[in-house]
Amino acid sequence: MIDTYKTTLTNDALTPIASLSTAIKPRHQPGNNTHLVAAGRHPERFAGLVNTPVFRGSTILSASLAEWEDKKRRSMTDEHGVSTYGRFGTPTHHALEEAMADLEGGYRSVLCSSGLAAAVTALTAVLSAGDHVLVTDSAYSPTRTFLSRVLGRYGVQVTAYDPCVGADIGQLLQPNTKVVYVESPGSETFEIQDVPAIAAVAHAHGALVVMDNTWGTPLYFKPFAHGVDISIQAATKYIVGHSDAMLGVVTCTQAVWPRLKQTSCDLGQTAGPDDVYLALRGLRTMGVRLQQHSKSGIQVAQWLEGRPEVEAVLHPALPSHPGHTLWKRDFTGACGLFAMVLKPMEPEVFELFIDSLQLFGLGLSWGGYESLAIPFTPCERTTQRWSIYQGPAVRIHIGLENVEDLIGDLEQAFQASAALKIKPVKRYA
Repeated sequence: MIDTYKTTLTNDALTPIASLSTAIKPRHQPGNNTHLVAAGRHPERFAGLVNTPVFRGSTILSASLAEWEDKKRRSMTDEHGVSTYGRFGTPTHHALEEAMADLEGGYRSVLCSSGLAAAVTALTAVLSAGDHVLVTDSAYSPTRTFLSRVLGRYGVQVTAYDPCVGADIGQLLQPNTKVVYVESPGSETFEIQDVPAIAAVAHAHGALVVMDNTWGTPLYFKPFAHGVDISIQAATKYIVGHSDAMLGVVTCTQAVWPRLKQTSCDLGQTAGPDDVYLALRGLRTMGVRLQQHSKSGIQVAQWLEGRPEVEAVLHPALPSHPGHTLWKRDFTGACGLFAMVLKPMEPEVFELFIDSLQLFGLGLSWGGYESLAIPFTPCERTTQRWSIYQGPAVRIHIGLENVEDLIGDLEQAFQASAALKIKPVKRYA
């Protein structure tokens, strides 16, 4: 929604927000960048400041007992933006929560300290002892670990399923199945899931659908339009966008909101206001950054497909990808993250290839302005085997560098490793 800012300015920054938007409806649906610029912004509440300021604080005073009781009551209802205590959110937090719910098409959002914390909060909100959850085999490994190691210890039954199962997931549903967890594309291996088909079957059974939508972002995949009940974003990635803050966001439907809100409070989930501010600032430029990440990522992926050293490129936007048709149907774009599998080679040759890269950093996370390349071994699979390829795998994030420089860096690394490969073995008498 696009808000009008031609209103009376006020310095009363802690005045509760009565609704998510008092917007003037545009004559047409705004584009992504317009939406990003407007979402969650209310300059009239902050003396006309373009960006919502950083509000740091733990104690938030009330002028009277009546006001205190009123704020407590309203903070536990559907009213958005009531500030009673720093852990429950300041105007800085409320601005990002409003923006994310608006962008993803959900009802409300809560903020967490990291992407994994967001997954923990979402799953804890909707699972209890004796419940059964289906989780895609290609889910982010720490999420699977939390389900099996933590919730499993407290009586939640966990079953992994083939990410390409589609509507056949109905065969795996049990009477006590309460949640189907999807992640599309899959972590590291990039399978595209048929989310609408899975959601239709899950809902007919009475189960909720929880999705990690970090790859698609709120711009390229609209989770709630595809049947998702809870969407998770590791805002650490493209929303913050500069590799300098950790943050998670959970957005949900109105039906789920009371449980999510209460669980977030019960777990003590919160995020620092400075990190939230960085996310708000990064959010405004995410569209233009993603356009470049996507364009360069596809160019590099296409170039890698033609290299003799490469066995396969796992990028949903490439026609060669098994899930390309589903990606075209459900997504409106691609980010800069994909993977490649190299042909079998000696460990020292692969090590030299990685160490020869100069523009690609070696480190965890992704979504920042810098390019990254990190070897990976797919997490343990219970329904499928990673035996189709025999060579080493590399997850690649394409940053904002010039694409010709990135291709040149990959090429020189291939050449350096090839030189070691053909180097004659020194024999001793």
